[in-house]
Amino acid sequence: MDFSDFDALSFDCYGTLIDWEAGIAAVLQGWAAAHGLALTNEELLAAYAAHEAEAERDHPTELYPQILARSMRSLGETLGVPVADAEADALAVSVPDWPAFPDSSEALQRLSRRYKLIVLSNVDRRSFAGSNERLGVSFASIVTAEDVGSYKPSPRNFAALAAEAARLGIGEGRLLHVAQSLFHDHVPAKAAGLPTVWIDRRHARPGWGATPEPPAPVTPDWTFTSMAGFADAVDAAHSSRLHDVALVIALRPTRGPCCPAE
Repeated sequence: MDFSDFDALSFDCYGTLIDWEAGIAAVLQGWAAAHGLALTNEELLAAYAAHEAEAERDHPTELYPQILARSMRSLGETLGVPVADAEADALAVSVPDWPAFPDSSEALQRLSRRYKLIVLSNVDRRSFAGSNERLGVSFASIVTAEDVGSYKPSPRNFAALAAEAARLGIGEGRLLHVAQSLFHDHVPAKAAGLPTVWIDRRHARPGWGATPEPPAPVTPDWTFTSMAGFADAVDAAHSSRLHDVALVIALRPTRGPCCPAE
């Protein structure tokens, strides 16, 4: 495979394009400090991860703001610290405030010149609209947990992605999935037969952060540490392909002049 084999890219949003760990940690750290909890951002995110995954699994039809509030209350119970309604609500409504990674918008703009872009996200439509403003790109399609009625890593979400790709006229094998989370995206995407690109945003940090450890080994087809690096590789691959085509044309033998008729 190379990048010219694909017509469309599907993206996880939170963790890949939007820095959800920074957004979640900002709220959790304020809550922890207010209650005298001396925990680092990494400790809070690691403690939070299992609660969100459990809430999404057990309450698949709840909107993402409800999942966030439920997860924070569950985290508080585990840590023995109360979570007031206002504190849970602060996390629930925070998604539009979560920052985009600095390279996301520019990389998406470059990629959109070559591919149809699709979002497959564990979020609700309203929350994603705020994030989309930060990304500054138009997606060919947006598929959310609200639309599907389940959260990744459920196979239902990837079945919905396949159906949407078919609706857009994307041929079999012409869709490449791009994501940070091995747990939410790469394991189920591979099970669905999709090739994948891992944007390893946490490459410089140990542990899994706000994402649970994947339940099974998984090997993405490509790995990059940033969206910029991925976009650079795509540009290089297409430039190389164009160079090869030009070289073949240049080396193609030409016919000599036709012999005059006798």
